[in-house]
Amino acid sequence: MRNLNNRREFLRQMGLYTMGLGMLPAVLAACNEGKSTDKKDKDSAATRSDDTTAAAKELFFKISLAEWSFHKALFAGKMNHLDFASRAKNEFGIQGIEYVNQFFKDKAKDQAYLTEMKKRADDLGVRSVLIMCDGEGEMGDEDVKKRLQAVENHYKWVEAAKFLGCHAIRVNAAGEGDPAEVAKRAAASLTKLATFGKEHDINVIVENHGGNSSNGKWLSGIMRTVNMPNCGTLPDLGNFCIKRSKPENNTPEAWAKTTCLEEYDRYQGVQELIPFAKGVSAKTYDFDAAGNETTIDYKRILPIVKNAGFTGFIGIEYEGEKLAEEEGIRKTKELLLKVGAMI
Repeated sequence: MRNLNNRREFLRQMGLYTMGLGMLPAVLAACNEGKSTDKKDKDSAATRSDDTTAAAKELFFKISLAEWSFHKALFAGKMNHLDFASRAKNEFGIQGIEYVNQFFKDKAKDQAYLTEMKKRADDLGVRSVLIMCDGEGEMGDEDVKKRLQAVENHYKWVEAAKFLGCHAIRVNAAGEGDPAEVAKRAAASLTKLATFGKEHDINVIVENHGGNSSNGKWLSGIMRTVNMPNCGTLPDLGNFCIKRSKPENNTPEAWAKTTCLEEYDRYQGVQELIPFAKGVSAKTYDFDAAGNETTIDYKRILPIVKNAGFTGFIGIEYEGEKLAEEEGIRKTKELLLKVGAMI
């Protein structure tokens, strides 16, 4: 059981200039009193980061941070996408990051921009894990030309992921019509995209992201049809809503106010998707007084992930409305550390 916020914080380094054993207590006190508040904060943050790194080594998985956890700040212009790596490392002690293409949508082929992204992450020792891709068309579109265009729209993100050092891009398996027909179309599109991805040593992974894709049986069936080593899933522990009420508009705030009308059993869904997983999204919305997620039983769901032999990155993706984004990230991380250590 770990609660990183309540761990004792020690100064990492303390200069001792003694002129005799009898003066040692006074010198120590003077040194401590002379520390600035900023110095204490920096030392404390560094210690927490070291403690977190040590704790993470005991887990069966690695922890990453999904950029969507900052979507409010990013959409509001209060945060720069280029600062994502430094915030993950310096504020939360997280050394793996998952980009969202919406926040650098016009930069996929901007070599100078991608070089700056890579440099910032590399300089911090932060691993670029994957790029979550949205808004590039539907893999299961009924129109064959639109479907082909959707596949080709993702090529630039495969190339960007390769340059940044990611292992994968996350795509969506969406489309209108009969679910069986959508599955056939999506499987064909994923096969084509995964073939391109293979040439760049990049995985193409599909998230349960609403509609048919939130049906674990449906999406796992597509994986069996494609049957390619570099095509897999990104199970999101929270996204199992098959049918949702319509939002007033297409903004994150409007979608947050919608309600789920039909939901797939999340524990069954994870069981069905985890055999194909090349990543996992640890979705959180809210927490009780004990720090447990109020809608997802992590003590029940993480063992499903572990028992499947998964040892990759589990990405923190806080999407709640009650807590500040930073606090939601911290609580999600604490929950992962706590439950991960228990199992």
